[in-house]
Amino acid sequence: MSTTTQPDDTQDPIVIVGTGLAGYTLARELRKLDSETPVLIVSRDDGRFYSKPALSNALATNTEPHALARFDAPAMAQQLQARVWTHRQVERIVPQDHAIVVDGQRVRYRALVLATGADPRRVQVEGDGAADVLSVNDLGDYARFRERLAGCRSVALLGAGLIGCEFANDLLVGGYGVTLIDPAPLPLGLLLPAEAGEAFARALAAAGVDLRLARGVQSIVKTSAATREPGYRLTLSDGATLDADLVVSAVGLVPRTSLASAAGLQIEGGVATDAWCRTSAPDVYALGDCAAIDGRVQPYVLPIMHAARALAQTLAGTLTRVAFPVMPIVVKTPAVPAVVVSPESAEGRWTVEAGTHDSAHALRAICADEATQRMSGFALLGAAVADKAALLKTMATAT
Repeated sequence: MSTTTQPDDTQDPIVIVGTGLAGYTLARELRKLDSETPVLIVSRDDGRFYSKPALSNALATNTEPHALARFDAPAMAQQLQARVWTHRQVERIVPQDHAIVVDGQRVRYRALVLATGADPRRVQVEGDGAADVLSVNDLGDYARFRERLAGCRSVALLGAGLIGCEFANDLLVGGYGVTLIDPAPLPLGLLLPAEAGEAFARALAAAGVDLRLARGVQSIVKTSAATREPGYRLTLSDGATLDADLVVSAVGLVPRTSLASAAGLQIEGGVATDAWCRTSAPDVYALGDCAAIDGRVQPYVLPIMHAARALAQTLAGTLTRVAFPVMPIVVKTPAVPAVVVSPESAEGRWTVEAGTHDSAHALRAICADEATQRMSGFALLGAAVADKAALLKTMATAT
């Protein structure tokens, strides 16, 4: 399917592969600078624009899946004065010819931007229920999740990272029993220092989450044949078992790099780019969840927005380096709100103040560089999130 608001141009277009936050934000920022260059956006799905972070708190906001989409592909094409091809598959990139092949059709580009996103990491477990485990990575996945959730009373969530914890809190608000399982000893293990992780775990448990940490899942077996109701029995690595009506995996994402890799582009965790979003092929760029910009994959909203603005400047003719400011990560868990700025280096030393702000679960953790004693990161829980603005100002003035 093709949606267009402009006739085909003899000039080669800027081609953007992907209609997620990265692809659409880049097109929007580019149009602020350049209203003339033809833009073609290619999507393998229906091209609707929605906020992906909203998927993990839609139950709490009582939002139906269809209402999460703000605009459909024709509306986005109209706004961006671009062609939007939906349900089209980019089969390969031919860098030496400045061309891609889309469903057998050869399309030349002036510049190509890969904003292909990431796929859910799959959990390898045994049992006839393993294939039924859901992952929620886009709006279509979320609609299927809500359909499967109908009639359920309990959900087992695999993964106690940011998305797993947000879904756990959202399901609690929705009235479901929630078990959160992770091989790591603490939730948000990649974001929080240990003492903050322990406080976060206590808050989730107090809210009603059944935490099964420091253990994995060995098998998932259907119990519906015996009970005539949907359900699964999970056997954990410590031999314990638990029953759930639905199993959802949130164990992380894997950047989509196969298209770039097949074209010979350099891959380093994601599609490798320099600080200007340039890949190893001329006039081919990458950003968003698929990209390792200057050696780092940063699958969060703020890095994507900053990278998109810089790349738009470059595509409009002003070579612009991506400059990432201090970017807080907000964890949407009303049971214990959290804000984190992760230190870039592991050399920092954490100082933790618990029981601040005369509020349950409030905690403030500050990371300082051991050589300079400058603040390099922080983690705030509960009422302590009120300190975010002041701490961000302190970090900004110190750099």
